Amino acid sequence: MIVSFDIGGSAIKGGIARSVTDIVPLARRPTPKDNFGEFVAALRGVIAEAGEKPACLSFSIAGVVDPDTQALTCANIPCIHGRHLAADLERELGYTVLIANDADCFAMAEAMSGAGRGHRIVFGAILGTGVGGGLVADGRLVNAAGGFAGEWGHGPIIASFAGNPPVAIPAYPCGCGQKGCVDTVGGARGIERLHKTLHGVELSSEEIIGHWLKSDQQAQRTIDVMIDLVASPLALTINITGATIVPVGGGLSNVEPLLVRLDEAVRDRTLRKFGRPVVVPSQCKLEPGLIGAALLGLQHVGEHDHAA
Repeated sequence: MIVSFDIGGSAIKGGIARSVTDIVPLARRPTPKDNFGEFVAALRGVIAEAGEKPACLSFSIAGVVDPDTQALTCANIPCIHGRHLAADLERELGYTVLIANDADCFAMAEAMSGAGRGHRIVFGAILGTGVGGGLVADGRLVNAAGGFAGEWGHGPIIASFAGNPPVAIPAYPCGCGQKGCVDTVGGARGIERLHKTLHGVELSSEEIIGHWLKSDQQAQRTIDVMIDLVASPLALTINITGATIVPVGGGLSNVEPLLVRLDEAVRDRTLRKFGRPVVVPSQCKLEPGLIGAALLGLQHVGEHDHAA
């Protein structure tokens, strides 16, 4: 048995995992953001609720582990930001600790238990507030030791002109410090940014998509430009990784017509020509981070038991 965690800025979700098909969520707890002692105490509470000693602890966290230093970047939880979190928690809790990015855990969940089952290479894409992703090859997470694989949302790559007829697109500054990243145009905030640039009107992404579904001309223009900007980087990602399926999570994944449009545009631009949808809705709608972390923990325990 392992205990898995999905650590977010507002809540700590825990779960007990005995097998791929036996993952049971536990009660949620508020995330102590500013006190590491309280953060550890909350984790102890989850472990105690499990009722038995776990073989290891596995975490999904909205942050990135540096593969060279093992330091965690997690700006929305200051008490763990910059820490060597796996080592610190192993010392505090007395168990082997695995740490993975939440997008990586999403990709793992989809590869093993969701839309990616049966595919050797699965690229999990997040289209939520922003853009993220994770890569799984032959059932193994590429970022298992920490790293930045799958971060297709960042890098100065968006086109200077997009849409039909083409319109000039600014190289919007990104939170990562660069300009012109897919993250600036591909998520919910990106749609809002594009709509304001194109039409001078501030609307929420929900309003823009609602208008688009009702064939509003301004919203149609915004979505056309967004699809044009996002499809090429995603097609390039598929070409580079060899992924044969791209499950999509995040809030925008719930807008099925949007994914259909994106899938068509992406398949028009990939080197390999697919006769079926490639960009598809995720299937692990409930707790994908918790599921992905559990799968990583079970995989770790299984490999070490086998080696022993």
